[in-house]
Amino acid sequence: MNKVILILMAAFSFSAVAETNISMNFVSAEGIDESVGTISVKQTEYGLVFTPNLTGLKPGLRGFHLHTNGSCMPKEKNGKMVPALAAGGHYDPEGTNTHGSPWGGGHLGDLPALYVDAAGNVTQPVLAPRLKMSDLKNRAIMIHAGADNHSDHPKKLGGGGPRDVCGVSS
Repeated sequence: MNKVILILMAAFSFSAVAETNISMNFVSAEGIDESVGTISVKQTEYGLVFTPNLTGLKPGLRGFHLHTNGSCMPKEKNGKMVPALAAGGHYDPEGTNTHGSPWGGGHLGDLPALYVDAAGNVTQPVLAPRLKMSDLKNRAIMIHAGADNHSDHPKKLGGGGPRDVCGVSS
């Protein structure tokens, strides 16, 4: 009986950490705005799978990143409030200081771009092979206003532009 309880507790503990849902909201210089949906994150043997269920975004490719701090609040930079700047930069525990691809080299927080369909919906899952669930704890998930070319050229940080949508993983 004790073995059964231990097995069930272990299974429950694993499933509790194996998947999480993150609420996502538009962000502005004033703070956190309306909800756009959620992103489900699941640990697999291949890395983390991010499955968005988002609506109301501008169509096209969008930069997608894991940021260092667990905050979506604005912060002042050069005398101007910047949306979700309190999230800090892209998660880079190895100190590469390089914007790279999700598949190798560069920031660990560099994720595959998200595709927003013509109706403003995002439902296509993306794989982040270098991340584990423990990397998400108390970090911000960010969607930028523009696309990301996974390079620092011709524009810094892939050219994703302003921070548009943010959520925090607990």
